[in-house]
Amino acid sequence: MEDAILNNDHGDNRQPDSYIINPSKYAFKMKVDLPPATNSTERQAAAFIVLVRNSELFGMLQSMNDVEQRFNKKFNYPWVFLNEEPFSQEFIDATTKAASSQTHYGLVDESMWGYPDWVDQSYAAERREIMKDLPYGSSESYRHMCRFQSGFFWRHPLVLSLNLEYYWRVEPDVRYYCDLDYDPFLYMKQNNKKYAFNISFKEHSGTIPSLWDSIKLFAKLSTKNGKIHFKNAYRDSIFNFLSDNEGEYYNGCHFWTNFEIARLDLWHTEAYKELYAALDSTGGFFYERWGDAPIHSIFAALYLKKDEIHFFNDIGYKHSTYEHCPAEEPLTRRCSCNPGNSLDFTDEMSCLVEYMYAREFYPKNDKRTVNDILIK
Repeated sequence: MEDAILNNDHGDNRQPDSYIINPSKYAFKMKVDLPPATNSTERQAAAFIVLVRNSELFGMLQSMNDVEQRFNKKFNYPWVFLNEEPFSQEFIDATTKAASSQTHYGLVDESMWGYPDWVDQSYAAERREIMKDLPYGSSESYRHMCRFQSGFFWRHPLVLSLNLEYYWRVEPDVRYYCDLDYDPFLYMKQNNKKYAFNISFKEHSGTIPSLWDSIKLFAKLSTKNGKIHFKNAYRDSIFNFLSDNEGEYYNGCHFWTNFEIARLDLWHTEAYKELYAALDSTGGFFYERWGDAPIHSIFAALYLKKDEIHFFNDIGYKHSTYEHCPAEEPLTRRCSCNPGNSLDFTDEMSCLVEYMYAREFYPKNDKRTVNDILIK
């Protein structure tokens, strides 16, 4: 990767003022300005939100340790833990001790975790057997998790009671590799960013065969009923992140939601609530294996302008075997990861190239809206 260092002539590991993403094989270049480094700011209405089981305690403590040491010991944001079973006292005591701020614990009840009335559970079990060779294809609990993260975490009573404006999703057994000397929640607010990601990959097409057609049908029926939800100009969106042929097919690209920083009210919009209800009514979470990541990502790409979506390149992160490690020299000095392990521009399943091109290259005179492309 060819890197440029801007306003960073010091030889230590202080946070740079800006950096450039400029991979040598590609024609795009993106400058990112960073806010001044600080040890504290006025705390935003924000929190870490975690869906976790008691059995995942030690993986959770590892994730918390990374987040606290790299960032939160300076900024002291609270933690919100959710579980479909009551938290054990051991879990509560250990995570409270590991946190630098308040901790909150909430139960996910059957209304948010069970089967809705319209789902045929016998047929769902048959479908799991058919899909057993796909990632999480046979898992019942994974489907409940994806449905919860798509349609319920943002309206869980505990989350609502905290009046949060932003959240940062954290999972057990993940790693954070880079020091962060500014507040990403404040950065999001000051720069009008509504959704942020760190890793982008292609979904396995066998898990979501009808998802894209269901979304296009929703747009067509909404338009027919006088509601146009996706009004932004095509040229101002990242629609091409989702499709290589103006919406005929979905290419599977999505943002991994195991790392996700966003405004909570994005999911409270009429557009998202109606889209979620339409998708949920099809049974696709159970008859197929729809993930929350494609659903969040598709909605963000359709609903938001490109400048409202942010790539947190400077946050080194690992989930499972997949890793993002910044390669720009002013950032690598602040990280403990190896950029050579990053799959951003080397793995054929990575969608970061699609994201960059979708941001940078558009027909400037195209007057169509995102909705126009969806319903054509």
